[in-house]
Amino acid sequence: MLLQENIPVKYIFGKIRVEVMLVTIYALLIALLYKNFHFTRISIPIAVPTLLGTVISLLLAFKSNQAYDRWWEARTLWGAIVNDSRTLTRQLFTYIDTHYGKLEEIAFCERMAKRQIAWCYVLSRQLRGHDPMPGMDKWLCKEDFEYIQGYSNKAVALLELHGADLRHAYKLGWINEFQQIEMDATLTRFSNHMGGCERIKNTVFPSTYKVYIHFALILFVALLPFGLIEFFGLVEIPMVIAIASSFFLIEKMAIHLQDPFENKPTDTPTTAISGTIERDILQMLKQYYKEDKPAEEPASKDKVFYIL
Repeated sequence: MLLQENIPVKYIFGKIRVEVMLVTIYALLIALLYKNFHFTRISIPIAVPTLLGTVISLLLAFKSNQAYDRWWEARTLWGAIVNDSRTLTRQLFTYIDTHYGKLEEIAFCERMAKRQIAWCYVLSRQLRGHDPMPGMDKWLCKEDFEYIQGYSNKAVALLELHGADLRHAYKLGWINEFQQIEMDATLTRFSNHMGGCERIKNTVFPSTYKVYIHFALILFVALLPFGLIEFFGLVEIPMVIAIASSFFLIEKMAIHLQDPFENKPTDTPTTAISGTIERDILQMLKQYYKEDKPAEEPASKDKVFYIL
């Protein structure tokens, strides 16, 4: 995602360089023919391209708003993932009693917290069509890593492991029924967030709408020189280029925003957001160990206990 306030001009015009080159050649050709050949001196009332441009402006505005709604919904969903990831980690540390050297409970909380970090990275990579598994052995124990290999949707498998661990904690008496319900509600929200992102990813913007607007835009650019050249002469060349570039830029902006998980600079920054979640959870784990880990009883080597 572009985070800088000042977007490079090279990047902006790089998106429409082909269109600008074609418009420049076309406007220059019309100007030369109009000046040198009397039989090609065709002009049309300026009201014709003006009316067409107004219609296209309305259509582009509608398309841009719809595209931004998709992008904003994706960003809202990932904002909710941040909040619920912090909530799940806090629930683990406040619901489960890990004082006085309860190493098994400590290992359980850490395993779920790190699995939540893995879930965020896995979902981010899946949405972008990447292999989600590289590097996940850093956050997942061997059993979890092998378990999710059999799933096509690795994020679903991780949520299933979350749910199984909650059931295990309830049976062992580490959490009560109310706490299990609360934490399961958090997992349900994760499933809803994931479904919302997949809906945006898999629901394409109507291609016919895109094609119709593009054809109308080409017609507008084709008529524009004939409406300007009689009044402005050769000055119509930079005017046509400037006006056409504005329309093409708006069209490109809408195209990029409508797909927020396509590895573009305008994407929802899911990797950066996952990094924020990782940082927060790890800091919560470190603070948790600092306050609650008993100094007089070190962890046994035969215990499943991961030190950060």
